[in-house]
Amino acid sequence: MKLDAVLSGLGLKLNPGALTMDKVVHVLLLILVGVVVIRVVLKLLDRVLARSKSLKSLSRYIHSVAKISMAFILVLMVAEDVGIHTTSLVAMLSVAGLAVSLALQNTLSNVAGGIMLLVTTPFQVGDYVEADGISGTVHTIDLSYTAILTIDGKEIFVPNSQLSGTKIINYTILGRRRVDLNFTASYDAPTATVKQAIGEVLEDIPQIIADPAPEIHLSDYQASSIQYVVRAWTAAADYWTVYYAIQEGVREAFDRHGVEMTYDHLNVHILDRK
Repeated sequence: MKLDAVLSGLGLKLNPGALTMDKVVHVLLLILVGVVVIRVVLKLLDRVLARSKSLKSLSRYIHSVAKISMAFILVLMVAEDVGIHTTSLVAMLSVAGLAVSLALQNTLSNVAGGIMLLVTTPFQVGDYVEADGISGTVHTIDLSYTAILTIDGKEIFVPNSQLSGTKIINYTILGRRRVDLNFTASYDAPTATVKQAIGEVLEDIPQIIADPAPEIHLSDYQASSIQYVVRAWTAAADYWTVYYAIQEGVREAFDRHGVEMTYDHLNVHILDRK
């Protein structure tokens, strides 16, 4: 099969008269210069990406896209130089690209969301986050999905298009978290005694940060008990350690100080009418 027949089948037109010895030399030089330029540009691009923390995760993707794009442009330039009219080819590729983009709309949406997350960096691998009802530690961040490890040992893959369009709470980014807990005590227990019991627990937990100091306040008068709120700051990595240490320690401290930890109950009084 002749070359012009193949090109005609692809919608391309070849001008044989334009292909001379000088033109061949010119094309070879164009290819050589184009390859050198592509390599230089890619090296400069890699250096820029290596210095950027936000684009570090995207470096391979950007490198591949840039390489393919420049190679395609070089092919078009060479084709035009040898007398092949590529207008039909460009139009055909544009239509094909539109069809592919429509077919991969959800995938491309996830990729766009991944690029946004990697550039804006609302969280990094290892951060404890809460987004769209999911809480856990970020395990991996890919272009399409972000993997989150929950505290009960599940790995959830969340589409990046979903994450980029929702509210994200990052509990790790500031380096510390505040533990907020509520405890109830009987009306018969003096407030000073309750605060002393809770304060002893907080003093015995080394992971609690001294500045800002922990706080203990009477927060609410309930139907059958008084509620106290406890606030203590700790490093983000020690949050659950401090959380459970306070929970367990307060019960023991209340027992030592004779503070009754009340619970909801119903008193039934039977009257003898005889």
